[in-house]
Amino acid sequence: MDFTYLDKLKTKLDAMRPLPEAAVRNLHEDLVLRWTYHSNAIEGNTLTLRETKVALEGITIGGKTLREHFEAINHRDAILYVEDIVRKNEPFSEWQIKGIHSLILKNIDEENAGRYRIINVTIGGARHVPPDFLHLPQQMGDLAKWYDKESKALHPVELAARVHADFVKIHPFVDGNGRTARLLMNLELMKAGFPAVVLPVERRLEYYEVLDKAHVDGDYGPFLSLIYDIVVQGFDPYWHALGVKP
Repeated sequence: MDFTYLDKLKTKLDAMRPLPEAAVRNLHEDLVLRWTYHSNAIEGNTLTLRETKVALEGITIGGKTLREHFEAINHRDAILYVEDIVRKNEPFSEWQIKGIHSLILKNIDEENAGRYRIINVTIGGARHVPPDFLHLPQQMGDLAKWYDKESKALHPVELAARVHADFVKIHPFVDGNGRTARLLMNLELMKAGFPAVVLPVERRLEYYEVLDKAHVDGDYGPFLSLIYDIVVQGFDPYWHALGVKP
């Protein structure tokens, strides 16, 4: 896949840096809200975008479960943690992955937060069957080794997509794998200076289908195309804020 157009968009945005402080604050607030809403909605959280905003402000929504409120707050905290990793330029590691996941399940499932599963699981509606839990330490170690080997060779967008897809294929946790995978993908994008992206809940079915195709058939093309699209869209809030055309 040719990533030249994405590189041009990044170059254009980089030329406008540093961005006005007010724009940076506004863009960040909007990103955290949309990213949290869509990532949780993909997993079945019923909070609307507006309700997610209110929950992040610390207000309880009537008729919604405590878990759904924690999912919003935890995801926001996980985003802030990922941003801190980027600032500190910390290397990719299993410890880092477990740290992100522990925030996702904080106050929801403390027993499994940040811990690899010790049971076997299936993914509803998918052809792919995640590996036996006994193989998780080996496969997660292999993922870290693959990253060390390929991180310099692959384009950052392809690297981010592959980390996402290969992590979900392993499915190392009982719950929270999807949200963790999308956080890891954005971690890689932000490390490389690309805007974080939001995978819209409206594309959930397509997302599941192309992931399954990558996992079972080894065909990453459709998944890469989906990620390419949302990376292009990730620049749109910046063009809007700065009043420029892409």
